[in-house]
Amino acid sequence: MGPLNGIKVLEIAGIGPGPFCAMLLADMGAEVIRIDRAGSVRGGDPDAPPADIMNRGRRSVGVDLKNPDGVATVLDLVEQADAILEGFRPGVAERLGVGPEDCMARNPALVYGRMTGWGQEGPYASAAGHDINYIALSGALSMLGRQGEAPVPPLNLVGDFGGGGLMLAFGMVCALLETKASGEGQVVDAAMVDGAALLTTFIYGFRAMGVWQDERGSNMLDTGAHFYDVYRCSDDEYVSIGSIEPQFYALLLELTGLDAEGALAPQMDRSGWTANKEVLAEVFATKTRAEWCEIMEHSDVCFAPVLSAGEAPEHPHNVHRQTFTEVAGVTQPAPAPRFSRTEAAISRPPSHAGQHTDEVLADWGVAADRIATLRESGAIA
Repeated sequence: MGPLNGIKVLEIAGIGPGPFCAMLLADMGAEVIRIDRAGSVRGGDPDAPPADIMNRGRRSVGVDLKNPDGVATVLDLVEQADAILEGFRPGVAERLGVGPEDCMARNPALVYGRMTGWGQEGPYASAAGHDINYIALSGALSMLGRQGEAPVPPLNLVGDFGGGGLMLAFGMVCALLETKASGEGQVVDAAMVDGAALLTTFIYGFRAMGVWQDERGSNMLDTGAHFYDVYRCSDDEYVSIGSIEPQFYALLLELTGLDAEGALAPQMDRSGWTANKEVLAEVFATKTRAEWCEIMEHSDVCFAPVLSAGEAPEHPHNVHRQTFTEVAGVTQPAPAPRFSRTEAAISRPPSHAGQHTDEVLADWGVAADRIATLRESGAIA
């Protein structure tokens, strides 16, 4: 019974940010139906869900969008939906017959979410790309990495998921709220290049204030500063330090034994950052990660151990918060954020493509004889 309970969403299957957006909506209680390609339907044991956990929380219908009857079936479902989302290149949904005009002709109050890398128009709009390219053009990638080294792609978190799927989910919920007032639908054009740029807003503020240099790895938050970085321990594990504020920095010096006058150059003296970092690196290398946790955890140093994906679910804080959960034997991040009354939840594990075709169509009002006809024609699978 999450906060989006009662909202009905169609997701035309894609990769990366589209499924992530659909997962977020499903986690929040929306009924999300995933429309998989009929050609991807291979069967599968319902008691052995696929491992692609971004597909959690929704049922799957297998539809051939190159079959006119398959397109007609999707448009029939659109009439009952509050929203639909797709991640095709610009123009593809229109060529298939499920673009905004086609869908909103059947349901004028529909929210139509579009997920692309470059956006629906612009010089790059029709070109292929991936997260690394979108964050490169946005300016975000240039900020990530150490001084004198090449930019470091932060997995595909900034473009695909932060600037892409999360922004699309936010945009669709905003549009759904507006539709309740106006009664009219609209298109949400979510581009990863736009979203990745938006995530750097505070950096542009720092630049305007004259406290951010474009040289990578030379600023307070990009590994330039000795008090905001990661350090290797004697066991080759790492710890993170974020002691920005003076009182937190003073505690860092105290707990590392560097509080004697003259041990380090003044905190905000950029000319001393490199030398200060070398001193801190030598200190942290004298103890194991566990030993530093014993010294610094639960203090105001702004400290945390750098945990692997295998370790994070076992950390006492994450266990207490239930930050991770297990569904069908797979450990995975739990829904976020938390709600005091309308609790978010994972309603089901990932589905096999087409696993619920007949079930969903029947639930959404398609007659049994129509379902049989669609199956015979190959429009559904």
